[in-house]
Amino acid sequence: MITDLLKEAEEFIRTCYRELNKTEQEVEHRLNELNEQIRNKGFYEHTNLELEYGAKMAWRNSNRCIGRLFWDQLNVIDKRNLKTEEEIIEALFEHIEYATNKGRIRPTITIFSQKASNQKVRIWNNQLIRYAGYKTEHGVLGDPHSISFTETCIDLGWEPKFGNFDVLPLVVQINDHHPKVAQIPEKLLLEVPIRHPNYKWFNDLNLKWYAVPMISDMILEIGGITYTAAPFNGWYMGTEIGARNFADESRYNMLPQIGKLMGLDIKSNISLWKDRALLELNTAVLHSFKEDGVSIVDHHTAAQQFKKFEEKERASERSITGDWTWLIPPLSPAATHIFHKPYNNDIKKPNYFYQPNPY
Repeated sequence: MITDLLKEAEEFIRTCYRELNKTEQEVEHRLNELNEQIRNKGFYEHTNLELEYGAKMAWRNSNRCIGRLFWDQLNVIDKRNLKTEEEIIEALFEHIEYATNKGRIRPTITIFSQKASNQKVRIWNNQLIRYAGYKTEHGVLGDPHSISFTETCIDLGWEPKFGNFDVLPLVVQINDHHPKVAQIPEKLLLEVPIRHPNYKWFNDLNLKWYAVPMISDMILEIGGITYTAAPFNGWYMGTEIGARNFADESRYNMLPQIGKLMGLDIKSNISLWKDRALLELNTAVLHSFKEDGVSIVDHHTAAQQFKKFEEKERASERSITGDWTWLIPPLSPAATHIFHKPYNNDIKKPNYFYQPNPY
């Protein structure tokens, strides 16, 4: 165990310090410190510099992310000193406000204390902001993806509202303590009503979506050290909302309703009604976010940005890794360069990893 940690720590420090143009003397001095800490305590702690650059490297190494061009612009907020659920919840409120930035989204990560024998922080939410899902006798209300977590929140005392877009509370747990539940203040929530530039009936669908996707259930691993609570965000690519959240049959499943309102023949696949409805739904999402001044990117621009990322990585003599099945956008993938080339899906560290649900 200690041998593995020493190896991962050394690999990270050498890469990190080389990229930051540190001297060989600084590298060796730091490695000696780590060696002593790990052998005496069984772990080590990252400096502010290592934490910040490690989190950025983790974004750069995220094979499923098409938005990695901006990896070095990640804002890293160090909250490793916080000890109580109340302090952590307050820091999550701060993250939401800072990242949202009145619509001018800032890529941000807030990092809480590292996993240790006597310390483990978990955020139960899949994303800091997410809509509730309710099973009813008339079918599902809200987001089906959230049914299990919504039921958990209700069991913890949260009052359900039984709407289509009810923002779930934050649930935070330290060690095996009873989890703390906190509703996000409305003043921190930025949501975008979805309307179409040409179809006025689109307003009557009463669709909306939250401005910032803040992933909060993944592990951040840097140099053998694990952070079980490190919520992070970029900004949305339009298809995440328009081609998945609203369109998937297992989510809001809006395509049949939109197809009907467009006057399409939804009984015949040959009419390509799904494709036409999908296009207009994505048009509406991009139009609404842009009109409200909320950061978003279309999938063609995102693919061009990823191509620039690839070029910069090659220029830095770093190998490019990627998960093709995630990198291709769910709308018109063959119209992007990503569709037409293979990617090496090897996992590099630092990185973000999934962890089991705590509920």
